[in-house]
Amino acid sequence: MMEILYEDNHIIAVNKTCNEIVQGDKTGDTPLSENVKAYIKDKYNKPGEVFLGVTHRIDRPTSGVVLFARTSKALARLNEMFKSHEQIQKTYWAIVQGEPKQPEARLENWLVKNEAQNKSYITKPGTKDAKQAVLSYKTLAKGDHYTLLEVNLETGRHHQIRCQLAAIGCPIKGDLKYGAKRSNPDGGICLHARQIAFIHPVKKEPVTIVAPVPKEFLTIFPFLAVSE
Repeated sequence: MMEILYEDNHIIAVNKTCNEIVQGDKTGDTPLSENVKAYIKDKYNKPGEVFLGVTHRIDRPTSGVVLFARTSKALARLNEMFKSHEQIQKTYWAIVQGEPKQPEARLENWLVKNEAQNKSYITKPGTKDAKQAVLSYKTLAKGDHYTLLEVNLETGRHHQIRCQLAAIGCPIKGDLKYGAKRSNPDGGICLHARQIAFIHPVKKEPVTIVAPVPKEFLTIFPFLAVSE
């Protein structure tokens, strides 16, 4: 059952599972956006087509907060906020293999996307089609084999967190594409869009939306259940 995290007349936020896609793709699977439309249509008994704007996306194997716009005004303003990275902050939690050499750091790299592989690689500045990727992370908890990191994005590049953390020797748990040793039972990766904080596009008030962590996180760090 779909978990609604926030809802008003202008926006709606959902806690995406690691098996859902945000928008339709070549798989033909029903995207989360269509499920949200169906929810709105049923709840409010809306005739005709329901308007729903996709403001951003997270990878299919990633879980967490996804924000949609319910009006064209909200969509236009949120699109601009995500594009400029102003008035909006996305925070991720990642469980990675091993432990980074520095407990916290800011990572700056240039990434280039291989379309055929649907994978990003770190490259040299000035490489054709390369884009700058910047994030900061800090360690929240350490276990015997894994570390829990909090990641804040300054840019929004393809597979940015997955690629940059793998490059420092800490691939995300379950992320076979970027060097994880084995897959997760649920088929996802331990990357969770934990929180999104922004200025409401219409009300102009601060909004913070937090997504409860998935079960896979709790199997590694059970104490997280206390904070939920």
